[in-house]
Amino acid sequence: MALYQTRLGARSYRFADLKAVLACASPRRSGDELAGLAAQSDEQRVAAKRVLAELPLKSFLEDLVVPYEDDEVTRLIIDSHDAQAFAPVSAMSVGQFRDYLLSYAADSDTLARLAPGLTPEMVAAVSKLMRNQDLIAVAAKCRVVTKFRNTLGLAGRLGSRLQPNHPTDDPMGIAAATLDGLLYGIGDAVIGINPATDSVPDTIRLLQMLDELRQRFEIPTQSCVLAHITTSLRAIERGAPLDLVFQSIAGSEAANRGFGIDLKLLREGLDAARALQRGSVGEDVMYFETGQGSALSANAHHGVDQQTMEVRAYAVARPFSPLLVNTVVGFIGPEYLFDAKQIIRAGLEDHCCGKLLGLPMGVDVCYTNHAEADQDDMDTLMTLLATAGVNFMIAVPGADDVMLSYQSLAYHDILGLRHLLNLQPAPEFAAWLQRMGLCDEHGRLPPPEANSKALRQLFAAAP
Repeated sequence: MALYQTRLGARSYRFADLKAVLACASPRRSGDELAGLAAQSDEQRVAAKRVLAELPLKSFLEDLVVPYEDDEVTRLIIDSHDAQAFAPVSAMSVGQFRDYLLSYAADSDTLARLAPGLTPEMVAAVSKLMRNQDLIAVAAKCRVVTKFRNTLGLAGRLGSRLQPNHPTDDPMGIAAATLDGLLYGIGDAVIGINPATDSVPDTIRLLQMLDELRQRFEIPTQSCVLAHITTSLRAIERGAPLDLVFQSIAGSEAANRGFGIDLKLLREGLDAARALQRGSVGEDVMYFETGQGSALSANAHHGVDQQTMEVRAYAVARPFSPLLVNTVVGFIGPEYLFDAKQIIRAGLEDHCCGKLLGLPMGVDVCYTNHAEADQDDMDTLMTLLATAGVNFMIAVPGADDVMLSYQSLAYHDILGLRHLLNLQPAPEFAAWLQRMGLCDEHGRLPPPEANSKALRQLFAAAP
């Protein structure tokens, strides 16, 4: 057993195990404090970072934070580890790995080849040694491209999920919010509805409505009703026009059991959706959501800090070649991310760590009304993430989700980011916007005239 200890000045610090090192090296986080895992002082946090920086990367293959015999996520991580991909960095310490990631040698192609050789614990560890700027710089070098009806994750692109939720799943309300988003050029990543009730008939009804709209205007995007995977499977059995299978996931077997899933069920969802063959340019059919604190809230964190458990959730997603993965960064509440500083840091961590593991990461830039955060803080995070090359972000009407009762981004926020940073939607979707008269030849989306042909066409589609 390794001795996790160091000395700062006249004081010695010793940590019980690798889990304690990882937890104490984390930036301050209310969830870790709630769990009794956090560093007791800033000096102890520095000591843990020093210990972590000197650890060999390969030690994470031997000292497992969640026991192999107790957890199918751990077994997945270890059994699928690619030793050949890991070889170029296998002799490095965590601190050396950080320096390497920031070097010219670690370019986009190199990081893509490296991803299968990295475990989530390695990636979580190195992120704890990074400043926010480091997280942005490394993530910006990671390109993860996925395809279904369009191509997401390309350089110079910023995707968006159009989230037209309604508290009663009213078709007129959802249609109005959807058409509003399309006028802003939102929805290339997915038009995704969180249903108010998780029932098979309601899921089918919403899928049919979205698919009718998509087909009427030949919109090169995908739709998703974010029902439980078992509901989606039953909808498929009844002939529903389902594009993507959605599921919330977490970083331990026990936490996933709390979501009513396991790896076998996720595989069933993947196979069922691919069998429909509804994609036109690719067959990436899975959509996963995560969020720091989910394992702790289920009492299924095994004494591991919340950020490391979050990165383990990305290992769950990786074998299923998802089209989309996003962290809903501030959704759970201040119990886990207390204020804007913690939310911003967590968003940058999640995005960078997911990208290093080879995932098409998006972020729901959001907060709850009882957190110490506001929309100005979300402006900061969304701008940092766009600079970091995030695959997509989520937008809701007026930045206020009236069904889930939390604050996110508005449609015009993503449009503004695209204009500010010279980013475009997915290429197929951008071409559609131009055909519809919703953007000019430079890809700019000015507010449409009230009597424009495009506006009349879209409103004619309302149910």
